[in-house]
Amino acid sequence: MTGSAADSPLWQQHIRTKERREKLADRMRDPNDEMKLAIVRDMWLTGFDVPCLHTMYLDKPMKGHGLMQAIARVNRVYKDKSGGLIVDYLGIALQLKEALAYYSESDRLETAIPQDEAVAVMLEKYEVVKALFGKFDYRRYFTSSAAEQTQIITIAIDYLLGLEDGKKRYFQAVAELSKAFSLSVPHEEALKIRDEVGLFQVIRAGIAKIEPVSGPTDTDYGMAIKQIVSKAVVSDKVIDIYSATGIKTPTIDIFSDQSMEEVKDMPQKNVALELLRKLLNDEIKSMMRRNLVKSRSFADMLEKTILKYQNRTIEAAQVILELLELAKKMKMEKEEGKKLGLSEDEIAFYDALCVNESAIAELGDKTLKQMARELVEMLRKNTTIDWTIKENVQARLRVYVKKLLRKYHYPPDKQESATQTVLEQANLLCKDWSGGN
Repeated sequence: MTGSAADSPLWQQHIRTKERREKLADRMRDPNDEMKLAIVRDMWLTGFDVPCLHTMYLDKPMKGHGLMQAIARVNRVYKDKSGGLIVDYLGIALQLKEALAYYSESDRLETAIPQDEAVAVMLEKYEVVKALFGKFDYRRYFTSSAAEQTQIITIAIDYLLGLEDGKKRYFQAVAELSKAFSLSVPHEEALKIRDEVGLFQVIRAGIAKIEPVSGPTDTDYGMAIKQIVSKAVVSDKVIDIYSATGIKTPTIDIFSDQSMEEVKDMPQKNVALELLRKLLNDEIKSMMRRNLVKSRSFADMLEKTILKYQNRTIEAAQVILELLELAKKMKMEKEEGKKLGLSEDEIAFYDALCVNESAIAELGDKTLKQMARELVEMLRKNTTIDWTIKENVQARLRVYVKKLLRKYHYPPDKQESATQTVLEQANLLCKDWSGGN
């Protein structure tokens, strides 16, 4: 907002200098900045180029060149963005038509994507998504009860996961359809398939819930924003993937006998597989923050099991049994760790030292436990906030570790690899240690 010292005191906090306004503009241009929404009146038109800008809300009368400039702010192609969305609160279609009359045909095409083209793409993508369902009749969803609808969604998810690369293909197809759909509304062809597009997105969301991913992508956010704004797709369904598949206790203890039996007995084997993989993957990620050796070992076992399934050497039912065995091993490791009489940090270093089987045979359990205790004590005393980036500190810690290994006669041919593993393990824990110093 521009202004002067003569303006009301209530406005002063909002009045920015040219330099401060330019900083805001730079933030808006950065797709990774947390600033996502700006309210403007007569700014950011001439020379303001933001390719990632995807939605504009118009609530003031505009016409002619000013209207064209405003619309041009969101018409840039950027990554997965094929077009922008204009939310018109006033009904300026006539003014837009008049404004377009002043421009050549090529200028008009550069300013906006013709709706007929968007509709053609939408119908093409619609057929692609339908084809993925094959003979599966998803349309019965619309004539079923609420309880039946939940089951239909679950069965649909299981069906899609059973296809070769089904998850990847379905995600891509629905994303492309949703993008074309958002550019096509309120065309009558878009309204005809509105409910089906909504169902496709609900099914996609159900699959995403059992996907081992870190969080929503920019595409997910963009799709959600477009659909909310256009009010073209409305879903009042909140799908609980656990209750829909008969799982009662996933948040209590995923490694309990009851939880694992529930997963094994699920009729939708592809959903059970993906759900179990997500739970195991989440557990391994949690483990990675504390224990280098165990997390690597379990991650490798999980990857090999899933790879066999992806290569179609074993069926879903068999891979579920193997994943359940992996879950049991992880549970047993936790229980065994508690019996060692060591702290969580000491267990991590104990596991690092036990990687070499010859060390276990030569030194014995008692000696390795004592080494783990001394390693934790020594490294805690010598860990600084920036030890991971200072070469001289790293070198000093390496010397300390090697001295300790020699002190307890750790197998000489294994000392170098043990030193490296111990330092990698320390790197995982150093942030917590530094925070306590």
